[in-house]
Amino acid sequence: MASALDSATEKLASLDIGGSAPNLQKNLHLLSTEQIELAKILLETGQSHLFEHWAEPGVDDEEKKAFFDQVSRLNSSYPGGLASYIKTARELLAESKAGKNPFDGFTPSVPTGESLNFGDDSFISFEESGVKEARKAAFVLVAGGLGERLGYNGIKVALPREITTGTCFLQYYIESILALQDASSKLASGERQTRIPFVIMTSDDTHSRTLELLESNSYFGMEPSQVKLLKQEKVACLDDNDARLAVDSRNKYRIQTKPHGHGDVHSLLYSSGLLQVWHDAGLRWVLFFQDTNGLLFNAIPAALGVSATREYHVNSLAVPRKAKEAIGGITRLTHADGRSMVINVEYNQLDPLLRATGYPDGDVNNETGYSPFPGNINQLILELGSYIEELTKTGGAIKEFVNPKYKDASKTSFKSSTRLECMMQDYPKTLPPSARVGFTVMEPWLAYAPVKNNPEGAAKVPKGNPYHSATSGEMLVYRANSLILRKAGIGVSDPEQQVINGQEVEVWPRITWKPKWAITFTDIKSKVSGSCSISQRSTLVIKGRNVFINSLSLDGALVIDPVDDAEVKVEGSVVNKGWVLEHVDYKDQSVPEELRTRGFGINKIEELEKNLFA
Repeated sequence: MASALDSATEKLASLDIGGSAPNLQKNLHLLSTEQIELAKILLETGQSHLFEHWAEPGVDDEEKKAFFDQVSRLNSSYPGGLASYIKTARELLAESKAGKNPFDGFTPSVPTGESLNFGDDSFISFEESGVKEARKAAFVLVAGGLGERLGYNGIKVALPREITTGTCFLQYYIESILALQDASSKLASGERQTRIPFVIMTSDDTHSRTLELLESNSYFGMEPSQVKLLKQEKVACLDDNDARLAVDSRNKYRIQTKPHGHGDVHSLLYSSGLLQVWHDAGLRWVLFFQDTNGLLFNAIPAALGVSATREYHVNSLAVPRKAKEAIGGITRLTHADGRSMVINVEYNQLDPLLRATGYPDGDVNNETGYSPFPGNINQLILELGSYIEELTKTGGAIKEFVNPKYKDASKTSFKSSTRLECMMQDYPKTLPPSARVGFTVMEPWLAYAPVKNNPEGAAKVPKGNPYHSATSGEMLVYRANSLILRKAGIGVSDPEQQVINGQEVEVWPRITWKPKWAITFTDIKSKVSGSCSISQRSTLVIKGRNVFINSLSLDGALVIDPVDDAEVKVEGSVVNKGWVLEHVDYKDQSVPEELRTRGFGINKIEELEKNLFA
């Protein structure tokens, strides 16, 4: 050990640390062999300033060791280590200062994909194929964010998807996966019950609270062994164009860090070894989704069916987008040298790119009323074999970008520190031209209801544009369920227009059901018959698996919660005072956060709870 330490010390001595980092030299005896190697990396990459404020030996010695503990984590959690991070940072910062266009030499065009219409024969066929494939899939939830931007102090996945039942996003996601698991296993007669793997990528901010939410709710019915939490580390902040690492202003023995972005999910999956485990178990697909889209599982079975039928290596779930709408467009980019790729291009880059490559009007709507470039909603389906093959080459590293905020036009200094970032949806950037990359477009009402903006921000959204708030997110859940039941033959009344939290929204009947009741449109149609009607002021909650609705007339609140999933047939007329939406002031601190964020609560005046039919 002593010889190894002496060798490491000699390496440092060759760097003339007495001149570049005298304070480090004085403290060398405190460091292990591994820590001296890390110090060598820092000095070789021009980071001697990190030691300028180090105290004399005997002062702050534990903090000095803690500094290298942090450096060790930063080095091990980044593909290629800190030296690679700093090298990449210098290159990207130089390109940023020079104003280099990342799409220089590329011409955009509309890629090939599948557009589906809910409920038609093609949609139903793809849904059926997707359910069969679900038992060969693993699901990955990117959940590293808090709800602070929403005005909610918890983790975002703990926020209620809707308050009629109080079901949080994480519960809804798990119950949807379990419903797919059951449906897929039933189609695989004679084979053992499949347990679909579920991975949650967390962060320092969300890890312990996500685990607590799972454990305190018995994993919402999922086997704990099915669920894996992978925590992403942050990356070092950069102080200038030379990529000097930023010292934390609150602790001179600590490097300032910030999130690297959800693109880390790829390197975490690769380094964890889970991908190979899944491959060896016969899995074929990995589905990625984000934390607060309450309609996503309406689209997943059909989208998975598209991937299987079209044999896509990468399938991006998409929705129609209006030209210049603040959502990235899925685009084929072809370079002058023949290279091509199908990727997400951010909306603020797509329009100028089109104008610069022969489209004088830029991003405009076509005869459909939408842009020909479908809107990316960051839900990906990857074919596992090709995914492993690609990550074996890259180690899971995703093409990064840097977005420094400069103090002035000289671009020599930053307003505040910056860092490298990466996005999950940029995975296709490194794929070979032979990769089959496509998309599946779904109607927005069916598949897209993200919850991202707080009430004040949502209220400032230009009229006609989506609010992406807790208010709109919940109302869109009710709208989607109402329209699905209409398609199945139920007479659902039209909505009322209301202004809630400063947002003009449609208030449909408050209809919701557990995923185990129906995970596909075929399921729903098989459980609805006769002449049924639901009034606008009504609430319908279906919690059982074997609930059949026949000639029901509902004008009020009806909760169907059979014991042990007993078979229940619901028919006849139900009239009562119902459950009433009551507006609340989002500035009223006495109101719970989950109600303030959406601007209303529910007064449960009267309902009929039917667990008596069983």
